[in-house]
Amino acid sequence: MSTANLNPDYATVKQRQQAVWSAGDYAIIGTTLQIVGERLCEAVDIHAGSNVLDVAAGNGNATLAAARRFARVTSTDYVRALLEAGKQRAVAERLDVDFQEADAEALPFADGAFDVALSTFGIMFTPNQEKAAAELTRVVRTGGKIGLANWTPDGFIGQVLKLVGKYLPPPAGIKPATLWGTEGRLRELFAGQEVAASRRNFMFRYRSPEHWLDVFQRYYGPTNRAFASLDPDKQSDLKAEILKLLGDANEGGKGTLKIPGEYLEVVIIKR
Repeated sequence: MSTANLNPDYATVKQRQQAVWSAGDYAIIGTTLQIVGERLCEAVDIHAGSNVLDVAAGNGNATLAAARRFARVTSTDYVRALLEAGKQRAVAERLDVDFQEADAEALPFADGAFDVALSTFGIMFTPNQEKAAAELTRVVRTGGKIGLANWTPDGFIGQVLKLVGKYLPPPAGIKPATLWGTEGRLRELFAGQEVAASRRNFMFRYRSPEHWLDVFQRYYGPTNRAFASLDPDKQSDLKAEILKLLGDANEGGKGTLKIPGEYLEVVIIKR
């Protein structure tokens, strides 16, 4: 095995990933996923007055859901534009939230500072999975909870990410993000903690397969950057494969698109 595989250059990978998630406009996608944050806050049973941290918060779905339950929320991400989008949403709803730019692998908070830490489709994309999990665990108090929503490898978005990886392979030594959507990997990452996981579906509802592809090509970082990096022939090939996947998965019939996107809803209690 090569040295590169044993020791990935996490700093370089992180810079590239930050550029990916800064591409397009994830807030357009994120807003449609709001129900996941609401469900997650119920799953972890957030109490009013709790100190809650949202990690890799994107445009703030879990942030807003927790704030609506009168928790004291700190929302973090390493993409400033996404934090600004979350802040605009909080202002519009008159919710009191602290927004702070932060790296999920080096959270600038004291040990045990929070009652609950959340992440919806965010921390799963960190390059150093062990470090990210350790940071989540560190900042939560003993008896506190970690709530996660992670796409599964075999679910719809997991399959999309596999297709993207076929045309734009990930850096050597970087584990697939969708491993966070498996109970086995979570029990490795959070060894010694109490881990409970349930499979859930988010329903993607778009006008057509072409509409879904147009939105995700424009606004979703991984697909946006994949198409931008490919020559025209490869772009056509990727487009055809994604449209086939969309057509095969569509449960909406003619004239609309309805696809269940499987994810793992996770509640971890820190021992």
